[in-house]
Order: sequence, then structure tokens, then C-alpha cells
Amino acid sequence: MSDPSRHPAEALAESPAPADESTRRVLVTGLSTYWGGRLAQALESFEQIEAIIGVDASAPTRELERTEFVKVTNQHSLLERIVRAAEIDTVIDTRLVVNSLMATPRSAHENNVIGTLNILAACTGPDSPVRRFVFKSSGHYYGCEQDDPAFFTERMSRPHPPHTGLERDIVEAEQTVGDFAERNPRVTVTVLRCANVLGPDVETAFTRMFGLPLVPMMLGFDPRLQFVHEDDVVHALEHAAFHVAPGVYNLAADGVLALSEIIGLLGKRALPALPPWGTGLMTGSLRRLGFRIPEEVINQLRFGRGVDNRLFKATGFRYSYTTRETVLKLGEHQRLAPVMRGAEQTYTYEREVEEFLRWSPHVRREHPGERGGVAADREPLGI
Repeated sequence: MSDPSRHPAEALAESPAPADESTRRVLVTGLSTYWGGRLAQALESFEQIEAIIGVDASAPTRELERTEFVKVTNQHSLLERIVRAAEIDTVIDTRLVVNSLMATPRSAHENNVIGTLNILAACTGPDSPVRRFVFKSSGHYYGCEQDDPAFFTERMSRPHPPHTGLERDIVEAEQTVGDFAERNPRVTVTVLRCANVLGPDVETAFTRMFGLPLVPMMLGFDPRLQFVHEDDVVHALEHAAFHVAPGVYNLAADGVLALSEIIGLLGKRALPALPPWGTGLMTGSLRRLGFRIPEEVINQLRFGRGVDNRLFKATGFRYSYTTRETVLKLGEHQRLAPVMRGAEQTYTYEREVEEFLRWSPHVRREHPGERGGVAADREPLGI
């Protein structure tokens, strides 16, 4: 994964990857994150999945029917007990922090690098039941510089050293996943490098920027940008869980758009007021506009970034939205948001209520075990 020559591009491009019916018992890490919660909800619709276990240090933020939550930190000894006790065959790691404003540098490094090492350690061993590992990564792996290629392919190595702390963390995390794949050839390891994500629910630097009445631009620059819809990210994680697709894959919608085109499609106006050079001046100007920009995104406002998405399509995956359609969907949501404000219900996890609904013999169920992540005649995990 850190070495592009490891990626079996030709073999994967010849024919779509077959569905793998061995995925039965799934562990989702980062259950309280946006991606962990969305993925767990999606996996619950697959009848062939016997058990969905979600782990995190914080309570879930989305209502779940079959997913069993275990509150645990990224301690490999506890995670290993869960993996073996629940006979987990598939681990999907959604925890990666890809926005430096969401965590301090220290906590981001602890999550992205140390946390990844601990989760991989929990999946290691000749008697481990894990046979598939899916890692949600980021296009920040490639960085963003003036002399970058128009489109990065998975075979390309990063042309420049990491520019920010978050980029270093992502590169290091992928290297540990690649080392795990080499040491454990019996485990199918899939890495998805996601482009910038847009959607009605997910919060990213770009969704926040595009929510401003005047969208800031850098003087003298109109970068090409590429996005992926939030629903396509969830479907891609599902696809990786059920298809034999070892290796690294770019996850991005078809097409790129200039930032000025995006602003026009959203019905906004551009504010070309950011100085082209000088990070301090740039971030200061943005703060005065009431907006903070992550350090790893600054160069994208200068040079943009595009990635080649053909390799993941060769596994049989199909995107629901192009970059243009993704932007238009966001614009539609922004126009409806004032009308819908206040209509949305928030979910709060209550452990006692969840345990009652899942385990009480007095709760009427249409089918035995329909609320639980494991069958009704199995004991819940005691961790």
C-alpha cells in the first residue's frame, strides 16, 4: 500500500471482483463517528450478516437496530477479546480523522496512527478469525502541490513529503496497514482513499465553506476540485466488505469542476479575497469571515486535486452521482434546509433503554433476535 507496485491493478481491471459470501460477522470501528454510524445502519439491511458489532469510546449517535455497541477504547487487548469472542471475520475501520480542525494534533495522531496499530494488532495471529480488513483512508494521502499530475492513480507514489501533520498521520497509518497486509496474506486488505466528501448530512471543510453566502476564493486561482457523495462512500464500504478487492483504491466521482463553476451551480457568489501566499495571512482573513480552513485544505484552494477512479469501478462498483450531480444535490439541500430546520429529530443513546429493547423477554419481536446484533440465544459480549 505504501509501495504502489504491490497493487494488483491489471488483474483487478480484467474482470469485476466476485461477491464473497463469507462475510457474516462484522466489526465496525468508530461507531460514534458519522461514517461508523452510517455504515452500521446500512449493514443492518443485509440478512446474510449474522452479527454487527460496533466499538468506540463514545456512545453511538445514530439509532441502530441490530448493531451491538461495545464501549471500548483502542486498546488492542480488549479489541482482540471482542474479535475472538464474536468470531469476527470482517473488520471495517472508519475512525480516521481527516479534518485537522476536528482534533488536536496529538489526539489526531493518537487516533490515526496508534489507534490503527492497535486495531491491526487485535486482528493479528494464526488463530485470528479475521479474513477481511477494510480501511477508510483519504485523498489527503497524495497531498496537493503545483506540479502534481492532473489525476493521481493508485500506482503513483506521493511526489512530495507530507506538508501537514495530518497528511503525515495518514501516510503512516496506510503504511501500517500495508505492513499488516504483507504479514497476513490470508487476510484480504482493502484501502479506500476518499476524495473530498459532500452531502446533506456530513460536515466537512467544503460543506461549511459552500454554506457561506459568499464563498472565499484565493486571488489568482480557480482550482479543479473533485468530490464524492456521502451515500457513495457508504456504498463503497459495503462493496468492499462483500467483494474480493485487495489493494488500494481511489474513491471519487466522475468529473472535476473549477471552484468558480461550483459556486455558480450552488447559486452563490465568489469572494476572491484570500491572499495567494502566506498561510498566516490566509487563515487570518478566513477567521475574520467567520470561517476556519484546515491546513491540509489550503493548497487545494490553490492547485486543486484529481484522482483516477477507474480501478474501483473495475471491481463492479458503480457511483450514483458524478461530481457535478453531487454539487447540485448539495445545492438542493441548502435551498431546502431553512424549510426543514427544526423538523429533524436527534437521537440520544440510552444504554438501559437499548439493553431492555434488545434483551428483555417482555419485548415482543416479530422474529427471534431481530433487535440484537447476535442471535437471541447467544449471551451478549461481556467486556
